[in-house]
Amino acid sequence: MKPKDIQRKIIHVDMDAFYASVEQRDFPEYKGKPVVVGGSPQGRGVVAAASYEARKYGIHSAMPASRAIKLCPHAIILKPRFDVYREVSRQIRDIFFEYTDLVEPLSLDEAYLDVTENHINLPSATLIAIKIKKRIKEETALTASAGVSSNKFLAKIASDLDKPDGLSVITPEEAEAFIEKLPIGRFFGVGKATQVKMELLGIKNGEDLKSWDEVDLVKQFGKSGHHYYRIVRGNDTRRVKPNRIRKSIGKERTFADDVDDLDWIRVFLEQLSEKIAVTMKGMNAAGKTITLKVRYKNFETVTRSHTIGYYTNKAEDLADVSKRLLLETEAGAREVRLLGISVSTLNLAEGGIIGEQLELPFRHQ
Repeated sequence: MKPKDIQRKIIHVDMDAFYASVEQRDFPEYKGKPVVVGGSPQGRGVVAAASYEARKYGIHSAMPASRAIKLCPHAIILKPRFDVYREVSRQIRDIFFEYTDLVEPLSLDEAYLDVTENHINLPSATLIAIKIKKRIKEETALTASAGVSSNKFLAKIASDLDKPDGLSVITPEEAEAFIEKLPIGRFFGVGKATQVKMELLGIKNGEDLKSWDEVDLVKQFGKSGHHYYRIVRGNDTRRVKPNRIRKSIGKERTFADDVDDLDWIRVFLEQLSEKIAVTMKGMNAAGKTITLKVRYKNFETVTRSHTIGYYTNKAEDLADVSKRLLLETEAGAREVRLLGISVSTLNLAEGGIIGEQLELPFRHQ
């Protein structure tokens, strides 16, 4: 079988009410309440995200905030914290990279992953999606929905079938029947104006669209007609296109309760180093720069880094440097809500070669 004929295994991961869920996670007093992240209702602000509690009132993204507050007068309107959302998004993306390098982010809260070949050599994309959802929950306390299929079109639709915290699979055998029942507005590339035009032509679902000849679709919709002809037959050849090279490998954890016990923190850093080492060895990767990340109770975040003279993926090296870097922070004197370790200056470009270890004294950066 030629490589181009290999049936792809695609996962689409979509975080559930991402911005609003981050706010509910970081501020427990908002849990279970209608949270709206966006601009001021008194001005021309719009809704960037709405919690599921707020959605019950008909509130949705891109809606004027003034309209949202009319629909739900007791809604909690919060100003976006995009720096926090970007950081959480990076944390989630690092989880993706543990399974595949073929990661295509669409926004801060969703991405495609091609796991046809993957770092853990697991043949089941569904099992990989389960693992990813579990990791996201464990490491961020947030939920994600995932869709699994043989192409991007079907994977994206599948991720929206069972929200929140859902997992849906559309197998190649199920694809034809599924697409035929799909409302035309759900098709990739069919906007609102095109949907209206199609419905006026009697095209209300996939089965209707499939009955049209390609020539007639092109006459009605121009070049897009070729796309509609292919997509309704489940023919989506778009590849997952990574938009950046992996520059670091790491893990971090936000704690349910803030901690100030230095002995406990040191043990935690050792455990985190073990997990990172396992990941790096599985990827045949090593690095030289170890970075410790500390977020205090008031959300102030600091990082401390040190570059050693050799490539390493040994847990004891990561733990030793991290614990020394801890001395350069106020952890212990101040309560900590998050700790993380990352390794950069990776050897991936050199094919995973690890040089001979040199004993060099630690010097504070």
